[in-house]
Amino acid sequence: MSVKFIDFSEQYKLIKDEIDAGLKKVFEAGNFIMGEEAKNFEASFAKYCDTKYGVGVNSGTDALYLALSALDITVGDEVILPSYTFIATALCISYTGATPVFVEIEEGTYNIDPDAFKAAITPKTKAVIPVHLYGQPANMDDINAVAREHGIAVIEDAAQSHGAAYRGQKVGSLGDVACFSFYPTKSLGAFGDGGMVVTNNEEISQKVQMLRDYGRTNRYAHKIKGFNSRLDTVQAVVLAAKLKHLDQWNVMRAKHAANYNAQLAGCTELIAPTVMDDRTHVYQTYAVRLPNRDHVLEKMRQNNIGVLIHYPIPIHLQEAYADAGYKPGDLPLSEKIAGEIMSLPMYPHMTEDDVTFVCDTLKRLI
Repeated sequence: MSVKFIDFSEQYKLIKDEIDAGLKKVFEAGNFIMGEEAKNFEASFAKYCDTKYGVGVNSGTDALYLALSALDITVGDEVILPSYTFIATALCISYTGATPVFVEIEEGTYNIDPDAFKAAITPKTKAVIPVHLYGQPANMDDINAVAREHGIAVIEDAAQSHGAAYRGQKVGSLGDVACFSFYPTKSLGAFGDGGMVVTNNEEISQKVQMLRDYGRTNRYAHKIKGFNSRLDTVQAVVLAAKLKHLDQWNVMRAKHAANYNAQLAGCTELIAPTVMDDRTHVYQTYAVRLPNRDHVLEKMRQNNIGVLIHYPIPIHLQEAYADAGYKPGDLPLSEKIAGEIMSLPMYPHMTEDDVTFVCDTLKRLI
């Protein structure tokens, strides 16, 4: 038996006819860039997130970069973020010329520690980016309270948390602006790259709309220096078809996570995901911790089980950020978790037998 880390073949079969019909319409009309389907998807996804505005862009990274740019983050500014996340969160800050300030995470959720965020604030701090890591929202009440006290913008990195909720409120609507990725492996994934900026702030929305499309207000009137970062209509067709099923697929992921939790409950050498009572977890990733991770990882792969590490090196220790001056030991919890974390297979159409095979193999190897 083998279990892939992710497999969307059954998902595709479910929506194939709708996607085929939508693509045929786009191909016949020739509206490949910012067509009607793209505009409709922007509105649908914004509504799904309980926000007023949605702006489709080329990727999740561009979503973060354009959101920062719309907030006028620039050289001399500082933006606080957790070190334990994918590097794109930091890179988008660097693109603006601002300085990323890396801080510690909470041990239970792996999300940014609000106390660490507060302690890192300086007169140069202009924004914070809480990452809803693996599919569970960060502690947004505490983060927003600190941000309001200091006049700091809150940018949600919601790339891994489509459909998750914090105290009954959808991610995407919890800060000043939020950024999503539609990379193919995401819970809501395109057939290529894509992203979205959502917000309730009309000024931010309008500025991102200009920034993504050469800074123009009409075809040849360019108000600001912009970029080429648009969500193409083909991807919008795919995403619109998938959005209708997202909540159901999240329920299926949660069922698999509950099955994992039950079967791994007696394994004291392993730490399963911690889910806070006031939020939901959509399990973009089901990540466990174990002290002999590297040995078990290799053995799992030898047993035909797709496992990955998200993320083995915290950003503050990446060579790309060596100039930031951080050293091993500066963020010990992030570094410890990075050395223990392992992601197990997780996708909606897994079977119970898949989960059992993964758990039985994992327990045997541990």
